Amino acid sequence: MEAVTDNLDLYWSGFLRSLGICVWALVGSLALGTVIAGFRVSPIASLRAFGAAYVTVLRNCPLTIVLFFMAFGLPELGINASFYTFGLLGLVLYTAAFVCEALRSGINAVSAGQAEAARAIGLTFTQTLSQVVLPQAFRTSVPPVGSVLIAMFKNSAVLGAFGVGRDLFSVSDRLVSAQGQEYIPVITGVAVGYLIITLSAGGLLALLERKVAIAR
Repeated sequence: MEAVTDNLDLYWSGFLRSLGICVWALVGSLALGTVIAGFRVSPIASLRAFGAAYVTVLRNCPLTIVLFFMAFGLPELGINASFYTFGLLGLVLYTAAFVCEALRSGINAVSAGQAEAARAIGLTFTQTLSQVVLPQAFRTSVPPVGSVLIAMFKNSAVLGAFGVGRDLFSVSDRLVSAQGQEYIPVITGVAVGYLIITLSAGGLLALLERKVAIAR
């Protein structure tokens, strides 16, 4: 395991880079997924159609296809950015479709009487959704949304193949290809780094699930 112990600083910088990708993707996918979920239950037909089309397309496309389109398709349309930006955006767009459906299941689990009571006191659809329905839906949706986010943390490793640079995946490529280190110890160190991220996130989500279960 000397390949790992002798390059701990490289692994540490790659770990922080990958952790940053996970955090930004988490924030972006939760925000976008919530908006799309609102579209899916909107009384406006065009928004419902857009939400349904978004979810159908993104959920049925492999992540690699989404990333290839972001990295190589958008530049053909005159939209240019770094591979890091394209990769992160692709991961957010992809994950948001799954977050949307997890949240929509929580929204559908909220009693219809809650929304009817909100409308009866004069709240608009947006106010009803944001102030009455979503707070209850988030509690119900913690387990499925948590599973989506854990999968997203693991999917973040795919971004390394698209040249985001300096992440954990890139560490293995650098040590094996550029420095000739043995592959098994190097990739084991990378796997441990991702395990730390996913297991820590799983523990935090389990704690959150217990807290909202008590408050429910």
